[in-house]
Amino acid sequence: MISNMPLTPLPPSSITLTINGKAHTLDLAPWTTLLDALREYAHLTGTKKGCDHGQCGACTALIDGKRINTCLTLAIMHEGHQITTIEGLEDEPDKLHPMQQAFIDHDAFQCGYCTPGQICSAIGMLNEGHAKTEADIRELMSGNICRCGAYPHIVDAIHDVMHQTH
Repeated sequence: MISNMPLTPLPPSSITLTINGKAHTLDLAPWTTLLDALREYAHLTGTKKGCDHGQCGACTALIDGKRINTCLTLAIMHEGHQITTIEGLEDEPDKLHPMQQAFIDHDAFQCGYCTPGQICSAIGMLNEGHAKTEADIRELMSGNICRCGAYPHIVDAIHDVMHQTH
């Protein structure tokens, strides 16, 4: 039997997310994606909204060093985790992360829209330790789409960093 009682929306919940090493207390509806929490509530717009269905990788960020499509996960699920976005990659002030520098050195972007997700995904992929060859890089980065077609340069940049760190 269907009730005629009106639906009462759930109130926002106050959650604390650790983003780029800083605590952010946010009042969010329980269904708020991590992507929307980052962009709309924490005002970190480096993480891009592309397809909003987990198919393009533009929203990739790192959770405890592992890459994740932030459009496919709820923000509330990540309390107590270390969330790293493109804005939080630098180890020292005013010094780019080696992957960011490699993307510049290898001209691995054109319009730049996918670049934050590509870089976060590349770092997460290297953290996973499965990439050994350029073919591995291409396969393991296949969830990140570049509409401009900068793939050869992206692979070169990642390959360069992979050999610097190993």
